[in-house]
Amino acid sequence: MSACSHGVIARVVLADVSGHGEAVSAAAGRLRDSLRQHVESWDQSALIQELNENFLRTAESPQFATAFVASFYSDSGELLFTNAGQVPPLWYRAAAREWSLLLDSTPLSKEIVDLPLGLIAGTSYRQTAVQLEPRDLLLVFTDGISESWDASGAQLGLDGLLSAARNLPTESPVAAGRGLLEAVARFRGTAPQTDDETVLALERRLPGGGNG
Repeated sequence: MSACSHGVIARVVLADVSGHGEAVSAAAGRLRDSLRQHVESWDQSALIQELNENFLRTAESPQFATAFVASFYSDSGELLFTNAGQVPPLWYRAAAREWSLLLDSTPLSKEIVDLPLGLIAGTSYRQTAVQLEPRDLLLVFTDGISESWDASGAQLGLDGLLSAARNLPTESPVAAGRGLLEAVARFRGTAPQTDDETVLALERRLPGGGNG
């Protein structure tokens, strides 16, 4: 996570890197370096391109990585995001009181003036912008959540996630994040956890209360 020097642009990146050990640590270091370099920029296309070209460049690097990159502009409430192979986050729209998947094909996308949306040179990734309203929540997570298996061999999947989300508490991001982990644990039952489970719970707060 990062914030610009003026406190108006916040950025979060969740990356899931294949492999273990020193190679993964080195990849995480490169990710942090890239975030610092682009911390003042609202347009995240240069960051995405740099990650795509440099993140796995060295021979010691893991085979692949997925990432979700989002930039939040606190003055307007706009969220700019790019999904590079990651599971789509869960988006709770407080006004409508409903959960959905945050997809780059969402009909709720909006145009941002002077921002080069669309395909990013050298990749198949694109930037999508949506409007976050006060008390909207985002749950960003790794595929260890959506690819959980129960004792019968059934996978939770995106449909199961959406079904579970309808019963999540929404009074705070902490409650929603914990609720998701508890729902996944209930789904697994006696089946063992087979992958890492990481959840980032984010909220746009009311004006005057800061933005998270």
